[in-house]
Amino acid sequence: MKKIVAIVGMCGSGKSVASDFLVEKGWKKVYFGGVTMEKLQEENLEVTPENEKMMRERLRAELGMGAYAKILLPRIKEYASEENTVLDGLYSWDELKILRDELGEDLKLIAIVVDRKLRYERLAVRDIRSLSAVEAQNRDISEIENIAKAGPIAYADYYIFNNGSREEYLHRLEEILEEI
Repeated sequence: MKKIVAIVGMCGSGKSVASDFLVEKGWKKVYFGGVTMEKLQEENLEVTPENEKMMRERLRAELGMGAYAKILLPRIKEYASEENTVLDGLYSWDELKILRDELGEDLKLIAIVVDRKLRYERLAVRDIRSLSAVEAQNRDISEIENIAKAGPIAYADYYIFNNGSREEYLHRLEEILEEI
């Protein structure tokens, strides 16, 4: 099995930047948020923060807190059997437990951490799915209280503090990849 790295962090921390960087290096990507988008499209629902929240919570109500890991595990195993694989957006503690049970220590977690004020500033100006400070705060609280998002962040194998430049951020990511 090849390397499997899960990128975890709060909304706007820079998870997609890390994942995209790894994809540019030839890694396969499994985007957990893509499940939400696929389900919204299946039901012809508009992609809005409210609909995304509703779908995330509904999937977890139906399949348990490990819903996304259950849905994506076959794809993760398939990709990782042949290529290094990055998991973008592993959220819940239950998802982590399911993946650890199936993948063991082959799975490494990298947590991206950013000061909240800076995250909110970045979210307000990002091109895709920008959020106001109030929307970002509501999403943070919802993800902590309803999705148990803090566990994987707290239990990560590696941390990147993304308060600086993109270059500093990617340099730290490279250091971690060399160690893995």
